[in-house]
Amino acid sequence: MGRRCGSAVHAGSVAALAAYALAGVALAQTPAPPAETAASAAPAPALLPGDPHRGKELSYTCLGCHGIDGYRNAYPDYSVPKLEGQNPEYLVSALHDYRKGDRSHITMHSQASELSDQDIADIAVLFAGKPLTATGKAQGTVPKAATLCTSCHGQDGVAVTPLYPSLAGQHQDYLVRALAEYQNGGRKNPIMTSLAAPLKPVEIAEIAAYFSALTPALKTEPRPYTRFSAQ
Repeated sequence: MGRRCGSAVHAGSVAALAAYALAGVALAQTPAPPAETAASAAPAPALLPGDPHRGKELSYTCLGCHGIDGYRNAYPDYSVPKLEGQNPEYLVSALHDYRKGDRSHITMHSQASELSDQDIADIAVLFAGKPLTATGKAQGTVPKAATLCTSCHGQDGVAVTPLYPSLAGQHQDYLVRALAEYQNGGRKNPIMTSLAAPLKPVEIAEIAAYFSALTPALKTEPRPYTRFSAQ
């Protein structure tokens, strides 16, 4: 995702963007973990002031995947993450992880590798838009498998700190994919790896289903002036 990001990611959502995020996106769990990414073990990259106008110029190819509602990554097949509503800090972190290979996705790695730190900051602030605001309240009963996740990703799916991904309304299959990547080494994050490791498929499915149903939800960034626009 980035100046030449023309292929699908992966959860997030700079959808990954500013992987952030995926998105990066994305969870903390132990008996029952979170569904995306927490902060990385290495120090987080310093957040540069982002220029959304420049970000718009840089990210036109990113919108080829992150700007189309329902767009899917191919082989494996899963939904490209929604990025609007994430925190720019998380998106920056996610893109840095794609750039250095801590998140395994060939297209995202190649696109992020072309971006400077300032490029990443500009793209992240564009895709984040207006970050979701936490209510601090659970919506209904939190499933047992997701209780620990909420300590980082929020009772309402809104991250408790800007470096963590918000999960509210994220695509369910993307969240499943993200947790699977923590288990199989596709994403390198010591905290998330240890938390995701003991999860069973049924627990992962329960976590993903819970967070994906929360509102207000993350959105797909509109791709203006084309028939594929999200709005």
